Amino acid sequence: MRSDADTGRDPGASGSGAAVPVLRIFDEALAREFYVDHLGFQVQWEHRFADGLPLYLRLARGGTVLDLSEHHGDGTPGTVVWIPVRDVTGLLAELRSRPHPRLRPGLDPDAPGGPTLELTDPFGNVLRFCQPTGQP
Repeated sequence: MRSDADTGRDPGASGSGAAVPVLRIFDEALAREFYVDHLGFQVQWEHRFADGLPLYLRLARGGTVLDLSEHHGDGTPGTVVWIPVRDVTGLLAELRSRPHPRLRPGLDPDAPGGPTLELTDPFGNVLRFCQPTGQP
């Protein structure tokens, strides 16, 4: 059996788009409060197989897309997602304008890759918003 590596084909060449991280969540209300109310993500769509079953939720903010899932086996708590942003100082100011009761975000100007704002969601997932070095 030949693999794509053997044939030289690029599996991403089909135009399938960017990868979307799936983050494990355990409480819908906490997830919405953190990602929608505090971070400013918009709900793109949500799915449940039936009432009372686990939620699967797609969020977007600018060019960043994240999926959140209550399904066992989706995502691993403690996942780290590196998210490039154009203006990390502006994002920090925005987040400070609507304070979160459990967070006091700061900026690491010397982080690998560029100035970085790191936040941990209520489920242990880490979001690293980074302004890549060389961007204005």
